[in-house]
Amino acid sequence: MMTIDETIKALLRELGETELVCVTKTVDPVRINEAIRAGVTIIGENRVREFEDKYDEILPCERHLIGHLQKNKVKKAVQLFDVIQSVDSLKLIQDIDRKAEAFGKVQQVFLQVNIGREPQKFGFVHDEVGQVMTGIRSLKNVRVQGLMCMVPFVPPEQARPYFRSMKALFDELQLKFQDKQVSPDMQGNIDIRELSMGMSGDYRVAIEEGATMVRLGSAIFGDREY
Repeated sequence: MMTIDETIKALLRELGETELVCVTKTVDPVRINEAIRAGVTIIGENRVREFEDKYDEILPCERHLIGHLQKNKVKKAVQLFDVIQSVDSLKLIQDIDRKAEAFGKVQQVFLQVNIGREPQKFGFVHDEVGQVMTGIRSLKNVRVQGLMCMVPFVPPEQARPYFRSMKALFDELQLKFQDKQVSPDMQGNIDIRELSMGMSGDYRVAIEEGATMVRLGSAIFGDREY
Protein backbone atom coordinates (compact mmCIF):
# COMPACT_ATOMS: atom_id res chain seq x y z
CA MET A 1 0.00 0.00 0.00
CA MET A 2 1.35 3.42 -0.96
CA THR A 3 1.83 6.17 1.58
CA ILE A 4 -0.11 9.44 1.29
CA ASP A 5 3.07 11.08 0.00
CA GLU A 6 3.53 8.46 -2.70
CA THR A 7 -0.16 8.54 -3.64
CA ILE A 8 -0.24 12.34 -4.00
CA LYS A 9 2.90 12.45 -6.10
CA ALA A 10 1.59 9.71 -8.40
CA LEU A 11 -1.76 11.48 -8.77
CA LEU A 12 -0.14 14.82 -9.56
CA ARG A 13 1.90 13.18 -12.29
CA GLU A 14 -1.22 11.51 -13.68
CA LEU A 15 -3.40 14.62 -13.53
CA GLY A 16 -0.94 16.90 -15.26
CA GLU A 17 -2.60 20.30 -15.72
CA THR A 18 -5.88 19.19 -14.12
CA GLU A 19 -6.12 20.65 -10.62
CA LEU A 20 -6.46 18.34 -7.65
CA VAL A 21 -8.84 19.15 -4.82
CA CYS A 22 -7.92 16.86 -1.94
CA VAL A 23 -11.18 16.01 -0.17
CA THR A 24 -10.58 15.97 3.57
CA LYS A 25 -13.97 15.09 5.03
CA THR A 26 -13.40 13.11 8.28
CA VAL A 27 -9.61 13.30 7.78
CA ASP A 28 -7.54 14.50 10.72
CA PRO A 29 -5.14 17.46 10.42
CA VAL A 30 -2.04 15.27 10.66
CA ARG A 31 -2.93 13.38 7.48
CA ILE A 32 -4.17 16.54 5.76
CA ASN A 33 -0.82 18.19 6.42
CA GLU A 34 0.98 15.13 5.12
CA ALA A 35 -0.94 15.55 1.84
CA ILE A 36 -0.09 19.26 1.71
CA ARG A 37 3.59 18.56 2.25
CA ALA A 38 3.42 16.03 -0.60
CA GLY A 39 2.20 18.71 -3.00
CA VAL A 40 -1.52 19.28 -2.44
CA THR A 41 -2.36 22.98 -2.84
CA ILE A 42 -6.18 22.81 -2.56
CA ILE A 43 -8.25 20.98 0.03
CA GLY A 44 -12.01 20.51 -0.10
CA GLU A 45 -14.24 20.19 2.96
CA ASN A 46 -17.91 19.17 3.06
CA ARG A 47 -18.99 20.62 6.37
CA VAL A 48 -18.35 24.09 7.76
CA ARG A 49 -18.40 23.00 11.41
CA GLU A 50 -15.99 20.11 10.91
CA PHE A 51 -13.56 22.35 9.07
CA GLU A 52 -13.82 25.09 11.69
CA ASP A 53 -12.68 22.61 14.35
CA LYS A 54 -9.46 21.77 12.51
CA TYR A 55 -8.85 25.04 10.64
CA ASP A 56 -6.02 26.32 12.84
CA GLU A 57 -4.08 23.04 12.61
CA ILE A 58 -3.91 22.89 8.83
CA LEU A 59 -0.91 24.17 6.87
CA PRO A 60 -1.40 27.07 4.43
CA CYS A 61 -3.27 26.04 1.28
CA GLU A 62 -6.32 27.04 -0.74
CA ARG A 63 -9.50 25.98 1.05
CA HIS A 64 -12.70 25.08 -0.80
CA LEU A 65 -16.16 24.27 0.55
CA ILE A 66 -17.58 21.49 -1.61
CA GLY A 67 -20.57 20.37 0.48
CA HIS A 68 -24.04 21.85 0.79
CA LEU A 69 -24.01 25.24 2.51
CA GLN A 70 -26.83 25.91 4.95
CA LYS A 71 -28.07 29.47 5.38
CA ASN A 72 -27.04 29.63 9.03
CA LYS A 73 -23.44 28.72 8.09
CA VAL A 74 -22.91 31.35 5.37
CA LYS A 75 -21.13 33.89 7.58
CA LYS A 76 -18.69 31.31 8.90
CA ALA A 77 -18.12 29.84 5.43
CA VAL A 78 -17.16 33.26 4.07
CA GLN A 79 -14.68 33.62 6.92
CA LEU A 80 -13.10 30.19 6.48
CA PHE A 81 -13.06 29.38 2.76
CA ASP A 82 -11.28 30.87 -0.23
CA VAL A 83 -13.79 29.30 -2.62
CA ILE A 84 -17.35 28.07 -2.10
CA GLN A 85 -18.00 25.51 -4.84
CA SER A 86 -21.49 24.54 -3.73
CA VAL A 87 -23.61 27.61 -4.54
CA ASP A 88 -26.98 26.12 -5.44
CA SER A 89 -29.47 29.01 -5.43
CA LEU A 90 -29.67 32.71 -6.21
CA LYS A 91 -30.78 33.40 -2.63
CA LEU A 92 -27.63 31.71 -1.34
CA ILE A 93 -25.30 33.70 -3.57
CA GLN A 94 -27.04 36.92 -2.55
CA ASP A 95 -26.53 36.02 1.10
CA ILE A 96 -22.88 35.21 0.45
CA ASP A 97 -22.51 38.60 -1.21
CA ARG A 98 -23.92 40.40 1.85
CA LYS A 99 -21.71 38.50 4.27
CA ALA A 100 -18.62 39.03 2.10
CA GLU A 101 -19.31 42.76 1.94
CA ALA A 102 -19.39 42.89 5.73
CA PHE A 103 -15.90 41.32 5.80
CA GLY A 104 -14.57 43.53 3.01
CA LYS A 105 -14.00 40.45 0.88
CA VAL A 106 -14.80 39.32 -2.65
CA GLN A 107 -15.85 35.68 -2.26
CA GLN A 108 -14.92 33.30 -5.05
CA VAL A 109 -17.74 30.87 -5.87
CA PHE A 110 -18.71 28.10 -8.29
CA LEU A 111 -22.28 27.38 -9.33
CA GLN A 112 -23.35 23.83 -8.52
CA VAL A 113 -25.25 22.15 -11.35
CA ASN A 114 -27.61 19.23 -10.78
CA ILE A 115 -26.72 17.79 -14.15
CA GLY A 116 -28.63 14.55 -13.56
CA ARG A 117 -31.76 16.39 -12.35
CA GLU A 118 -31.78 14.19 -9.25
CA PRO A 119 -34.42 15.30 -6.73
CA GLN A 120 -32.25 14.36 -3.74
CA LYS A 121 -29.36 16.59 -4.86
CA PHE A 122 -28.89 20.33 -4.68
CA GLY A 123 -27.98 22.61 -7.56
CA PHE A 124 -29.26 24.47 -10.58
CA VAL A 125 -30.65 22.44 -13.44
CA HIS A 126 -28.91 22.96 -16.76
CA ASP A 127 -31.37 25.51 -18.12
CA GLU A 128 -31.27 27.69 -15.01
CA VAL A 129 -27.55 28.44 -15.04
CA GLY A 130 -27.56 31.03 -17.79
CA GLN A 131 -30.66 32.71 -16.36
CA VAL A 132 -29.22 33.06 -12.86
CA MET A 133 -26.37 35.16 -14.23
CA THR A 134 -28.85 38.03 -14.60
CA GLY A 135 -29.48 37.94 -10.86
CA ILE A 136 -25.76 37.90 -10.13
CA ARG A 137 -24.68 40.91 -12.19
CA SER A 138 -25.54 43.51 -9.55
CA LEU A 139 -23.53 41.77 -6.82
CA LYS A 140 -20.19 43.34 -5.94
CA ASN A 141 -18.71 40.94 -3.40
CA VAL A 142 -18.88 37.60 -5.19
CA ARG A 143 -17.07 36.39 -8.27
CA VAL A 144 -18.28 33.34 -10.16
CA GLN A 145 -15.21 31.45 -11.30
CA GLY A 146 -16.55 28.07 -12.28
CA LEU A 147 -19.12 25.32 -12.37
CA MET A 148 -19.29 22.21 -10.18
CA CYS A 149 -21.34 19.05 -10.39
CA MET A 150 -21.79 15.62 -8.86
CA VAL A 151 -23.05 13.17 -11.44
CA PRO A 152 -25.44 10.29 -10.64
CA PHE A 153 -23.88 7.31 -8.89
CA VAL A 154 -23.32 5.12 -11.94
CA PRO A 155 -20.32 3.29 -13.44
CA PRO A 156 -17.74 5.70 -14.92
CA GLU A 157 -18.64 5.09 -18.56
CA GLN A 158 -22.31 5.72 -17.82
CA ALA A 159 -21.30 9.03 -16.24
CA ARG A 160 -19.64 10.19 -19.47
CA PRO A 161 -22.78 11.81 -21.00
CA TYR A 162 -23.27 13.90 -17.85
CA PHE A 163 -19.67 15.09 -17.92
CA ARG A 164 -20.01 15.87 -21.61
CA SER A 165 -23.15 17.90 -20.98
CA MET A 166 -21.36 19.85 -18.24
CA LYS A 167 -18.46 20.63 -20.59
CA ALA A 168 -20.89 21.91 -23.23
CA LEU A 169 -22.49 24.23 -20.67
CA PHE A 170 -19.06 25.38 -19.48
CA ASP A 171 -17.95 26.15 -23.03
CA GLU A 172 -21.16 28.03 -23.73
CA LEU A 173 -20.76 30.27 -20.69
CA GLN A 174 -17.06 30.86 -21.32
CA LEU A 175 -17.80 31.95 -24.87
CA LYS A 176 -20.65 34.20 -23.81
CA PHE A 177 -18.67 36.12 -21.23
CA GLN A 178 -15.24 36.12 -22.82
CA ASP A 179 -16.66 37.38 -26.10
CA LYS A 180 -18.21 40.35 -24.31
CA GLN A 181 -21.75 39.50 -25.31
CA VAL A 182 -22.89 40.88 -21.98
CA SER A 183 -22.58 44.28 -20.37
CA PRO A 184 -19.25 45.21 -18.72
CA ASP A 185 -20.82 45.45 -15.26
CA MET A 186 -22.02 41.86 -15.56
CA GLN A 187 -18.63 40.62 -16.74
CA GLY A 188 -16.95 42.09 -13.68
CA ASN A 189 -18.06 39.35 -11.32
CA ILE A 190 -18.27 36.44 -13.77
CA ASP A 191 -15.04 34.80 -14.89
CA ILE A 192 -15.81 31.19 -15.78
CA ARG A 193 -12.49 29.35 -15.77
CA GLU A 194 -12.91 26.13 -13.75
CA LEU A 195 -14.99 23.01 -14.34
CA SER A 196 -14.99 20.96 -11.14
CA MET A 197 -16.25 17.45 -11.86
CA GLY A 198 -15.10 13.93 -11.23
CA MET A 199 -14.38 12.09 -8.00
CA SER A 200 -12.32 9.07 -7.00
CA GLY A 201 -14.39 6.54 -8.94
CA ASP A 202 -14.76 8.41 -12.21
CA TYR A 203 -12.16 11.17 -12.38
CA ARG A 204 -10.36 9.71 -15.39
CA VAL A 205 -13.53 9.87 -17.48
CA ALA A 206 -14.21 13.39 -16.18
CA ILE A 207 -10.77 14.51 -17.31
CA GLU A 208 -11.29 12.96 -20.74
CA GLU A 209 -14.50 15.00 -21.01
CA GLY A 210 -12.90 18.30 -20.03
CA ALA A 211 -12.70 18.66 -16.24
CA THR A 212 -10.19 21.30 -15.16
CA MET A 213 -10.47 20.23 -11.52
CA VAL A 214 -11.24 16.90 -9.83
CA ARG A 215 -12.18 16.22 -6.20
CA LEU A 216 -10.48 13.14 -4.77
CA GLY A 217 -10.79 11.76 -1.26
CA SER A 218 -10.83 7.97 -1.05
CA ALA A 219 -8.26 7.74 -3.87
CA ILE A 220 -5.88 9.47 -1.47
CA PHE A 221 -6.92 8.47 2.03
CA GLY A 222 -8.70 5.17 1.38
CA ASP A 223 -12.30 4.33 2.20
CA ARG A 224 -13.71 6.23 5.15
CA GLU A 225 -16.63 5.63 7.46
CA TYR A 226 -19.03 8.59 7.66
